[in-house]
Amino acid sequence: MNKKYNFFLVSDSTGETLDRIFLAIKAQFRTLEYNLHHFSFIRTSAQTAQLIEKCRKTENSIIIYTLVEPATTNFIKSQSQSLGIPCFGVLDHLIPGFEKLFEQKASGRPSGQHELNKEYYKKIEAIQYTLAHDDGQQLESMVDADIIIMGVSRTSKTPTSIYLGEKGFKTANIPLVPHQTVPEYIFESKAVLVGLVVDPKRLEDIRKTRINLLNDKPDSNYANIDLIQDEINKSKKLFASHKIPTIDVTRKSVEETAAAIVKIYEIKKNA
Repeated sequence: MNKKYNFFLVSDSTGETLDRIFLAIKAQFRTLEYNLHHFSFIRTSAQTAQLIEKCRKTENSIIIYTLVEPATTNFIKSQSQSLGIPCFGVLDHLIPGFEKLFEQKASGRPSGQHELNKEYYKKIEAIQYTLAHDDGQQLESMVDADIIIMGVSRTSKTPTSIYLGEKGFKTANIPLVPHQTVPEYIFESKAVLVGLVVDPKRLEDIRKTRINLLNDKPDSNYANIDLIQDEINKSKKLFASHKIPTIDVTRKSVEETAAAIVKIYEIKKNA
C-alpha cells in the first residue's frame, strides 16, 4: 500500500499561490496519496507553534510555505529540521536572488500581491464587466471588451471568460446559436475576437451529460451528432470569413485555453 502524505500548505497570505504550486506538484506524481492542511495568514509565534505541533502529531508531514517574514520563516525551518519534517520554502531562493539582481531589499510585507492599488481595481472592473457580458448579454457594449470569445454551446466560453476576467481582461462571450446571427458591429470592434471549436463527438458526449445532469427531456437537436457537426462547420466558416483565430478546446483545460487566448491577444495588440 502506498504511503499517504500530509501536506501542510503554509502562507502569510491567502495561500492561493501554494494551491497552484501543489496542483503542479501533484500532476507529476499520479499515484500520490495525500491529505491537505491549509494554514493561511500565519504571522504570529503562536500560530507557527500551533502549526509545528500539528505537524509533529501527524504522520508523514511535509511543509510547503510562502512566507516573507524572516523570524517566522526561520522558526519553521529550524523546528521542522529538528523534528525531521521535510520543509520547502517556495520563495526562499527567489527573493534573495532578486534582491541581488535589483540591488535593493525586498519589503518583507505579507499579502503585498493583494494591495488595493490601481491594478487591483482594474481587475475588479474586468470581473464585473465579464459577468455582465456573459452568454451574449449586453451585445451593444461588447465593443468595449478586451476580448470577445465565440463558439457553439458547451465549448467552455463562460469559465474561460471568467478566468480571463480574473486576470484583468474585460472579456465577453457570444454563443453561436442556429438561426441567429452575430451583429456586424461585433466584428468591427477593437476587441480581440477568438473562436472556440471542439470535436463533434466530444461535444455530443458533453451535451448528453448536461441533459442527464439537469434531468431535462432529451432534445434531439441539442445532442444530435449530425446537427452538432453542422453547428461546428458553420462556426468554422464564420471564423474563417472574418479571419478570427480559433482554438480547439477538445483536449484543453480552461487554463490552457485562456493562456492561448492571452497569447493571441498579445500578438494582436503588438502587431
